[in-house]
Amino acid sequence: MTRMDSPAASEHNIGFHQIGKSRTRTDAPGKVFGKTPYAGDYVMPNMLHARVLRSKLPSARMTRLDVSKARALPGVACVLTFRDLTNNTVATDIPAQTGFKRRDTDQQILVEEIVRYQGEPIALVAAETIEIAQEALNLIEVDLEPLPGVYDVFEAQRPDAPKVFGTNNLVASYKVRKGDVEAGFAAADTIVENTFRTQYIEHAFLEPEVGLGWEDEQGVVNIHTSTQAVETFRYIADAIGVPHSKVRIRGALVGGGFGGKCDVTVELYIALLTKKTGRPVRLCYTREDSFYGHGKRHPFIITHRTGFTTDGRITASKIDITSESGPYAFMSPYVLMYATEAGPGPYLVDNVHIDARSIATNNMYTSAFRGFGATQACIAYEQQMDEAAKVLGIDRLELRRRNLLKTGDAIATGFRVQSAVWTGECMDRAWAALGDKPKDKGAIRYGHGLAAYQQGYGRMIWLHDTAEGWVGVEMDGTVVVRSGMTDIGAGQTSAMAQIAGELLGVDMMKVTVYNSDSSTTPLAGTSSASRGLYMSGNAVRLAAEAVRGRLAERAARKFGVAAEAIDFADSTVFVRDDPARSVPLRELVATCASEGIHRSELAIFRAPFGDWIDPETGQGQVHPDYTYGAHAVQVAVDTETGEVTILKSIGAHDVGQVVNRAAVEGQIEGGVAQGHGYALSEELIYKDGCLVTPSLSEYLCPTSMDSPRIDCIILESRSGLGPFGAKGIGEPGHTPAAPAVANAVADAIGVRVHDFPLTPEKIARAFREARRKG
Repeated sequence: MTRMDSPAASEHNIGFHQIGKSRTRTDAPGKVFGKTPYAGDYVMPNMLHARVLRSKLPSARMTRLDVSKARALPGVACVLTFRDLTNNTVATDIPAQTGFKRRDTDQQILVEEIVRYQGEPIALVAAETIEIAQEALNLIEVDLEPLPGVYDVFEAQRPDAPKVFGTNNLVASYKVRKGDVEAGFAAADTIVENTFRTQYIEHAFLEPEVGLGWEDEQGVVNIHTSTQAVETFRYIADAIGVPHSKVRIRGALVGGGFGGKCDVTVELYIALLTKKTGRPVRLCYTREDSFYGHGKRHPFIITHRTGFTTDGRITASKIDITSESGPYAFMSPYVLMYATEAGPGPYLVDNVHIDARSIATNNMYTSAFRGFGATQACIAYEQQMDEAAKVLGIDRLELRRRNLLKTGDAIATGFRVQSAVWTGECMDRAWAALGDKPKDKGAIRYGHGLAAYQQGYGRMIWLHDTAEGWVGVEMDGTVVVRSGMTDIGAGQTSAMAQIAGELLGVDMMKVTVYNSDSSTTPLAGTSSASRGLYMSGNAVRLAAEAVRGRLAERAARKFGVAAEAIDFADSTVFVRDDPARSVPLRELVATCASEGIHRSELAIFRAPFGDWIDPETGQGQVHPDYTYGAHAVQVAVDTETGEVTILKSIGAHDVGQVVNRAAVEGQIEGGVAQGHGYALSEELIYKDGCLVTPSLSEYLCPTSMDSPRIDCIILESRSGLGPFGAKGIGEPGHTPAAPAVANAVADAIGVRVHDFPLTPEKIARAFREARRKG
């Protein structure tokens, strides 16, 4: 068998000195010993403190705004409203690092007349202390006249519904037409139809949004902030009316992002206040501010109608998808596209019909969240597969095996995946790791659940994604990497150090990485879409390979061999087949310097560029490549109370090539824990557009006491498009966790709860109703 068809190639890392091993991350010592400064740790003399006044209503007309008392309060340096802004409308869909603008979407910076969601900013205050700033907010007088709002995605599509976005509240829509779906249903022996709902959820990162801004001697507005993208400097410059070169974003290590810091949060407000006052301004959201101040995960309603033959082959799949965007577009069109593409899952379906739409309401706006639509799609298609297995009387894993995609098969959009598709092996290994199911004990019933998935990594190809990276060798043989990639806790900077160190034969702890500065590091795009290792890792690889090539050529001349015979390890350059013939790296570098041989390189990595899919059929390529895997869960359910205890949780994924094994395991474990909360407890509840769960007291995240041991099974096909054949895993590790829990709960109690989260109340109610019906 070839390596595409068999996971045998995953057993050993061959030929690497550092890649593939569990190494201490370069950012670990600073975090462990408390030396790492986060954005909230930065302060300056003469600093002002900022606060944001937000609307208490979700849909209203502002009839009066009086800030005179706030401005007169001693210690208040500045109060800004829409009247003070030169430009109060900005595009929410900012240009990527290439300058390629993705979509025209506008949002007001501060409410000018119409309030469209609860929490929409009305005024900004900067004062000598945070207490004075808060007092000033309390002195602002604002009259809001309630307007009819729309809070249900189906009501929002009615012709007479209040208009929140455009002329019909339609933010985006897509369709996929592959094969002949009616013929496929005609060929089916059984048709299974179900509808599944997911909820609003919060990112709940440890570090809320925070930043410090100041204007330097060159008139550049500097902002030290917690962000997933330094490219937001363009957005901010346009909004405050200065050249792009006059705004500098300095990203700190991020204390959790998960997509919630992809959009501009505090940065724009800091820039406006800094520019107005001429003084440093710090803005740090409280936890409640954060709940109101950034986009949430999209709720979805997904209906599957699937045709099967008696032996379990899928003949047709008709899928209807509705997501809720809130009043602004933000990332909704792209999240919907991910969900649409992923609709049928990792299964070969010749006849597919998908209609998808994102609808605006006056609930909170939605944006990027780990999994980015593919997770919601997985929740639906994997529950559908379990329900179909029950109807057909076929083992759940066997039904999946009979329909799994293989390398070269066409997915829903017609694109034929060229990398390894090891879903079956991942399923079998995760399932086997669960072991035997315990026997039920009284009210306690046990269940096993599994979910497989398909997840794209990297941006959609029509966004023309690129990333730059710079690598240089110093005269003492140490290495420097420069990249605009932000580190959101996943070890992005450490991975770049490990890649450069591997190629130049230097221990990764001797590699210094400068990152996340829009003015001094090559731009690399957002830390999102599981693209960090893929894009910036490849850019650093290309740069390091170029430097290595020049050094190897000079060493080859010294030893009288071909450049291909030269290897690098332990800060030494040597002939691979005769290691005694060697030279310390620092000596080779000195020789190159004296001869004018360039010892650094700026490289650009270009993802595949392509065109938009066919709008009528949805056929074409969406992502550069895909990650495949599975997750298995064992649960115990108390049928009297509905309480769920997760006993075992195992993720099995083909990551292409491990760079740092410990870091990969960390990404999977973190994503799974987040999936557990998604499935069982987390929910932002809105009543007529008003949030009724506005803090961590009401919004229930799982704690360490709720989390079981999470085991990782890592396969390496080395078939991905990332460095050394790596695939993205930051999001894929999360995607199947929630549906695996849902399937385990349904297995335990014998009935399915179709609406997330699976709260004890819903589970107990469903079980009682099922028993009542016999």
